[in-house]
Amino acid sequence: MTHSIVALAGETLWLLASKAIYWPARKTLIVADIHFGKATAFRSLGVPVPHGTTTENLQALQQLIEAYPCEEIVFLGDFLHARAAHAPATLAAMQRWRARHPALRLCLVRGNHDLHAGDPPASLGIAMLDEPHRMGPFALCHHPDLETEGYVLAGHVHPVFHLRAARETLRLPCFLLGPQRAILPAFGAFTGGHALKPLPDEQVYVTADSAVFRVPGQGPDTAQCLIPSIKNQS
Repeated sequence: MTHSIVALAGETLWLLASKAIYWPARKTLIVADIHFGKATAFRSLGVPVPHGTTTENLQALQQLIEAYPCEEIVFLGDFLHARAAHAPATLAAMQRWRARHPALRLCLVRGNHDLHAGDPPASLGIAMLDEPHRMGPFALCHHPDLETEGYVLAGHVHPVFHLRAARETLRLPCFLLGPQRAILPAFGAFTGGHALKPLPDEQVYVTADSAVFRVPGQGPDTAQCLIPSIKNQS
């Protein structure tokens, strides 16, 4: 199953196996924590990490807009990882991708890494926004613990869930859905994850390869209680 359909705040959203949300009524993709240039930033510090993560991230975006009718992409923070992400090769690859989609609206809700990295170049044509950004019934944020009106869609935490079967354990990116907010997994190819223990109110949808599915026994069919604050600096 390449996506799971959920109802949040009166809207139908698709949780995608590719770790993004598709909002069909708005033809909008919602992506959290892509962290362009993270590998470049590590290499600038002398840490040997793989090349090609920017290309991988762009290819993942390309696959999404080819698979789903899309007029807008909203990035929920941490678009650029650090100032080193402004490296010419990284920006050139992003610029080439952007030139293929001049009519596509791009919006970035600034996250903590964006404050340090600085805004992406104006030539990328990205509308810069501060959290919370209201869009229909949703408050689009980077930080999930922001107190605001509207149902919060956020990132920042890079949530993963441990699936256990007998003696085997799988650590998989996941969506956490609650009564007042949903937390998206990190979209980026080189982002890591933070293992969280879901509360009784939270529904968990894990992603694995080309599948996304709800974890049985995690959360009620309709969450009814408040979720405590989650703190993590990714």
